[in-house]
This record gives sequence, C-alpha cells and structure tokens, in this order.
Amino acid sequence: MSSSTWEPSTWRSKPIKQAPSYPDPNKVTAACDELTRLPPIVHPAEIQRLKASLRDVAAGNAFLLQGGDCAELFSYCEQSAIESKIKLLLQMSLVLIWGTGKRIVRIGRMAGQYAKPRSSPMETVNGREIPSFRGDILNGFHEDERELDPRRLVQAYHHSAATLNFIRSSLSSGIADLHRPLDWGLGHVQDPALKEKYSAIATSIQQTLRFLQVINSRQTGLETVELFTSHEGLLLEYEQALTRLLEKPATLTSPETGGAASPTAEAPAAAPQPRKEYYDTSAHFIWIGDRTRQIDHAHVEFFRGIANPIGVKVGPSTPLEDILDLLRTLNPDREPGKVTLITRYGAAKVRDLLPRHIRAVEDSEYKGCVVWQCDPMHGNTVSTPAGIKTRKFNDIYRELQETLKIHKEQGSYLGGVHLELTGDAVTECLGGSEGLGEDDLSTNYTSFCDPRLNEKQALELAFLIADHLSQEGKGIAVV
Repeated sequence: MSSSTWEPSTWRSKPIKQAPSYPDPNKVTAACDELTRLPPIVHPAEIQRLKASLRDVAAGNAFLLQGGDCAELFSYCEQSAIESKIKLLLQMSLVLIWGTGKRIVRIGRMAGQYAKPRSSPMETVNGREIPSFRGDILNGFHEDERELDPRRLVQAYHHSAATLNFIRSSLSSGIADLHRPLDWGLGHVQDPALKEKYSAIATSIQQTLRFLQVINSRQTGLETVELFTSHEGLLLEYEQALTRLLEKPATLTSPETGGAASPTAEAPAAAPQPRKEYYDTSAHFIWIGDRTRQIDHAHVEFFRGIANPIGVKVGPSTPLEDILDLLRTLNPDREPGKVTLITRYGAAKVRDLLPRHIRAVEDSEYKGCVVWQCDPMHGNTVSTPAGIKTRKFNDIYRELQETLKIHKEQGSYLGGVHLELTGDAVTECLGGSEGLGEDDLSTNYTSFCDPRLNEKQALELAFLIADHLSQEGKGIAVV
C-alpha cells in the first residue's frame, strides 16, 4: 500500500471507523470547499522545524513534552485559558530542563483538539437517548446541540487560528523568557514542598543565566521558545480540506547538530530544485488514535501521504505484528523522528506489553527511527461508584515510572510524555499532593470528556521524570 498512488482524497476508498454520518452531505461539501479556500493554519517551515527537533528526540538528545485538554472546546479560545496552559507547559519544561540537561520539545494539545472518538454514537442523558458528544467540531455538549452541524468545521478552523495566533503573540512578547522564570506565577502551587522545590530549580537556572551574562556567553534563544500544536487527526474531511501541496522549505538540520555545512570554494553548491510535498496545515503534529489505526483503513491511508511528523497510539489491543506494518506503511523511508509511538497500556498491563513492543521495533530496521512516548492517562480511566469518570494519580505515576524503568532495561530511550492536563485548578483526577478524594471531584469537575491533571498534579509528574532522568547524568540546559 505504501508504494501506491496517494492523494489527499484516497482515504475515501477505504473502510473507516469513527466517521460522522451528517444528515445533509451537501452542507459538508460546502463547508469543506470553504476550508480549502482559507489560508493554512501552520506553515511548512514550522512543520520542518518540528521534524528536525523530533529527530533529536529519536536520537536521545532531546525530550518531548506534549500536553493539553482531552477535548478542547471553542469556549477555551480566550486569553486566560490559553495563557494558563502555556504557563503550565513552560513550568513543566523548566523542571525537565533542570532534571534532564536536555532541550525540551514542546507540543500542545491545543488549537485544534476539537474531535473525540466515542465508544457509541448514542448515549442516555436524563433518561433520554441522544447522539453522543463528539467534540465541538461536530456537535455541542448541551442536549439541544447534539445534531451534527457541518458549519462547525469552519468554526473549528477559526478557533484554531485564533488560538495559535495568541500563542505566537504571547511567546514573542516574552511570556517564556528564561531570564525571568519566577515571573510565570506560582500562586496556584499551594503545596509548600512542591513550591519550594520548583522555586529552587528556577533560582538555579537564574544563577546559571547570570553566570553566562558575566562571561558574555551567547544567549540566543533564551527569551522565547517554540510551542507546536497537535490534535488527533480523527475527522478526515477536515484534515483533507487543510492538506495542501506546498513547496518544501530548505533542508533544516536539527538544533542539536547546528547549521548546514557551507559549500566549499572549489565546488559551490548548485541551487536546489524546488520540491513540493503534501502538508496537513491544520497543525504541526497529528496522531492516529487507538480506535482508528487499522492498517487497511482510511486513517492510516490518509496519514501515510502527509509530510508532517505523526503519532500512533499503541495499546493493549495492538497486535505485535501491526507495529512494524504501521511503521513500514507510514514511514517507508525510515526517516528518524517521523513517527512517534504513543504507548498507553494502563499501569497493570505496561510491564507485560511494553517490552515486547519495544523489542519488535528495536530489533528491526526501525531501531533508532521512532520516538517512544508514554501516555499514562488513557489506560488508567476508571469510574467511581457514583458513575464519575476519573483517573488515579498513583496509577498515572506507576505507569510512567514502569515505562521509564522498562526502557532503561531494554536499552531504548523514552523520548517523551503525552498528558491530558489543564492550567486550571480542576478536581478531575484523584490523589496527588492535594490528596483529592472522590468527594472532592464535584468541587471543580469541568471536563466534558476525559479527566485531566490539574497544575499541581502535572508539575508533580514533571518532577518524577526529571528526578528519574537526572540519575543518568545531570546538566543544566538553557536553550
């Protein structure tokens, strides 16, 4: 299949799961036609920069932090909601930089995470069976908004573009300046020990920066960072409409290896011929979910043709033989960092399943090509006796801890973590330093889909990763 002719529409000839059944296909066509006329949300040069960074992650020279809402809502497209997530990701980055001595690649589940797969197309609410909420790009959460509405496709585009525009302006305005890490705001960190530990790390980095200033060391890149965007590429009508054949930017080397070599005077380099590739311009990074990764189905068919770096969720239901088939289909040229394998087993299953999956890849021609990323959230969802969906912090912690240990035992590199989190003080996951119990869940449970870590719980996981990796050789990175 990987050698056959590909176009953005060839997925339509394949079987598909999780596809919406709109009541009026003509309105879907009209919405998609409008999307094709709108400008790209992201630029190929940005996508290429992310690909270069993910090559570093695959090589063990950087670490990937990816996080954000389970199901992003259109209403989250406002200043405080966006800033809170940016600040939390930056705070976690600071902890990880301190602990790993590695550059951190940051990807937000932001500016497009509007579609969610569902176990059933229908659900019972207040004794009445209605269509399930499938994310703001398809329908609304309120009972009278459950009919699929194609106009939401265009609304999703505009909310994504507005969110990314504010992310870019915030970063360029200095929200991420590492010279002022304590200005990011620690008021929400109520636990004294956690606050003291974070403050100590921030102070340590400030002291390092002052030393670099004294010796006049070059400090390019300290005032801002890059934050890329991502979402699950579930709704292929939307992804196809935003996939464009665009000129590939000049080859970029990774930030770790530096600039490209200059041509010699004896043999000047010829001007490169323009080359075009298909880029899904809805986001920098998109992934295939656990429910839609069938080799011969529509989502794999679509993903195999785009130039973006992509992710694939790998869980307990993933056949061992499918992993290499997926890699050979999605990345036939064995491009390092092109595919991120996002493992999500559950704390009770990771020890049994992950080693076999690692060996399947590391003993193949794809050794060193993939990014291994742990998603300790999705395999650890439970319901309370009252029927509230939640996750236990200790289960999340245990899966992440086991994953780190297993990769070390197998001689592979855990290159990143994938978290559902929010910068708000929600009460959706049990445990953590606050000791949230079942009675606390109703205090501020605001997710319309899966439960998210709050800022304290997310920072605690960052400390876990940093503490573990610091044992393998610690240094202070400042880029």
